[in-house]
Amino acid sequence: QVQLVESGGGLVQAGGSLRLSCAASGLTFRSYAMGWFLRAPGKEREFVAAVSMSGDSTYYADSAKGRFTISRDNTENTVYLHMNSLKPEDTAVYYCAARRFLVVTTPAYNYWGQGTQVTVSS
Repeated sequence: QVQLVESGGGLVQAGGSLRLSCAASGLTFRSYAMGWFLRAPGKEREFVAAVSMSGDSTYYADSAKGRFTISRDNTENTVYLHMNSLKPEDTAVYYCAARRFLVVTTPAYNYWGQGTQVTVSS
Protein backbone atom coordinates (compact mmCIF):
# COMPACT_ATOMS: atom_id res chain seq x y z
CA GLN A 1 0.00 0.00 0.00
CA VAL A 2 1.46 3.30 -1.10
CA GLN A 3 1.49 6.05 1.48
CA LEU A 4 2.67 9.63 1.18
CA VAL A 5 2.70 11.47 4.49
CA GLU A 6 3.32 15.21 4.56
CA SER A 7 4.54 17.13 7.57
CA GLY A 8 6.02 20.50 8.43
CA GLY A 9 3.08 22.77 7.78
CA GLY A 10 1.96 25.39 10.26
CA LEU A 11 1.41 29.05 10.95
CA VAL A 12 4.18 31.47 10.00
CA GLN A 13 4.46 35.21 9.61
CA ALA A 14 4.96 36.79 6.22
CA GLY A 15 8.61 36.69 5.27
CA GLY A 16 9.19 33.52 7.26
CA SER A 17 10.20 30.05 6.17
CA LEU A 18 8.93 26.51 6.42
CA ARG A 19 10.21 23.15 5.29
CA LEU A 20 7.65 20.61 4.22
CA SER A 21 8.53 16.93 4.17
CA CYS A 22 6.82 14.03 2.47
CA ALA A 23 7.73 10.53 3.51
CA ALA A 24 6.89 7.83 0.99
CA SER A 25 6.39 4.13 1.58
CA GLY A 26 5.05 1.18 -0.36
CA LEU A 27 6.68 2.16 -3.64
CA THR A 28 10.10 2.12 -5.28
CA PHE A 29 10.74 5.74 -4.49
CA ARG A 30 13.63 6.25 -6.90
CA SER A 31 11.33 5.23 -9.79
CA TYR A 32 8.89 8.06 -9.15
CA ALA A 33 9.00 11.72 -9.96
CA MET A 34 7.68 13.75 -7.05
CA GLY A 35 5.65 16.91 -7.01
CA TRP A 36 4.16 19.44 -4.65
CA PHE A 37 0.78 21.02 -5.29
CA LEU A 38 -1.36 23.40 -3.30
CA ARG A 39 -5.05 24.07 -2.95
CA ALA A 40 -6.13 27.41 -1.60
CA PRO A 41 -9.66 27.87 -0.26
CA GLY A 42 -12.17 28.04 -3.08
CA LYS A 43 -9.56 27.42 -5.76
CA GLU A 44 -8.37 24.60 -7.92
CA ARG A 45 -5.31 22.55 -7.15
CA GLU A 46 -2.15 24.24 -8.44
CA PHE A 47 1.30 23.01 -9.31
CA VAL A 48 4.10 24.29 -7.07
CA ALA A 49 7.24 22.28 -7.81
CA ALA A 50 8.44 18.92 -9.04
CA VAL A 51 11.64 16.91 -9.07
CA SER A 52 12.82 14.12 -11.32
CA MET A 53 13.50 10.57 -10.14
CA SER A 54 17.19 11.24 -9.66
CA GLY A 55 16.75 14.71 -8.25
CA ASP A 56 18.83 16.23 -11.02
CA SER A 57 15.98 18.17 -12.59
CA THR A 58 13.57 20.49 -10.84
CA TYR A 59 10.58 22.47 -12.04
CA TYR A 60 8.74 25.36 -10.43
CA ALA A 61 5.61 27.39 -10.85
CA ASP A 62 6.36 31.03 -11.52
CA SER A 63 5.04 31.91 -8.08
CA ALA A 64 7.57 29.58 -6.46
CA LYS A 65 10.68 30.44 -8.44
CA GLY A 66 13.35 32.08 -6.35
CA ARG A 67 11.53 31.39 -3.08
CA PHE A 68 10.90 27.64 -2.93
CA THR A 69 13.31 24.74 -3.39
CA ILE A 70 12.30 21.15 -3.95
CA SER A 71 14.71 18.34 -3.14
CA ARG A 72 14.63 14.64 -2.48
CA ASP A 73 16.58 12.06 -0.56
CA ASN A 74 16.29 8.69 -2.26
CA THR A 75 17.99 6.97 0.66
CA GLU A 76 15.28 8.25 3.01
CA ASN A 77 12.35 8.03 0.56
CA THR A 78 11.54 11.64 1.32
CA VAL A 79 10.89 14.74 -0.72
CA TYR A 80 11.16 18.24 0.70
CA LEU A 81 9.85 21.67 -0.11
CA HIS A 82 11.84 24.50 1.40
CA MET A 83 9.76 27.65 1.37
CA ASN A 84 11.30 31.05 2.01
CA SER A 85 9.95 34.60 1.92
CA LEU A 86 6.45 33.31 2.49
CA LYS A 87 3.52 35.52 1.60
CA PRO A 88 -0.09 35.47 2.79
CA GLU A 89 -1.12 34.30 -0.68
CA ASP A 90 0.91 31.13 -0.12
CA THR A 91 -1.70 30.06 2.42
CA ALA A 92 -3.09 26.71 1.29
CA VAL A 93 -3.09 23.00 1.88
CA TYR A 94 0.07 21.55 0.34
CA TYR A 95 0.06 18.06 -1.12
CA CYS A 96 2.89 15.88 -2.27
CA ALA A 97 2.35 13.50 -5.15
CA ALA A 98 4.20 10.66 -6.86
CA ARG A 99 4.21 9.86 -10.54
CA ARG A 100 5.90 6.87 -12.06
CA PHE A 101 8.97 7.85 -14.07
CA LEU A 102 8.24 11.17 -15.80
CA VAL A 103 7.85 14.59 -14.25
CA VAL A 104 4.77 16.57 -15.21
CA THR A 105 3.48 19.89 -13.96
CA THR A 106 -0.16 18.89 -14.19
CA PRO A 107 -2.02 16.95 -11.45
CA ALA A 108 -1.59 13.71 -13.45
CA TYR A 109 0.13 11.91 -10.58
CA ASN A 110 -0.50 8.37 -9.43
CA TYR A 111 -0.48 8.85 -5.67
CA TRP A 112 -1.27 11.73 -3.33
CA GLY A 113 -0.70 12.55 0.30
CA GLN A 114 -3.36 13.85 2.66
CA GLY A 115 -1.97 17.38 2.69
CA THR A 116 -0.52 19.72 5.27
CA GLN A 117 -1.87 23.19 6.03
CA VAL A 118 0.35 26.22 5.57
CA THR A 119 -0.96 29.51 6.88
CA VAL A 120 0.97 32.73 6.38
CA SER A 121 -0.15 35.69 8.44
CA SER A 122 0.39 39.27 7.33
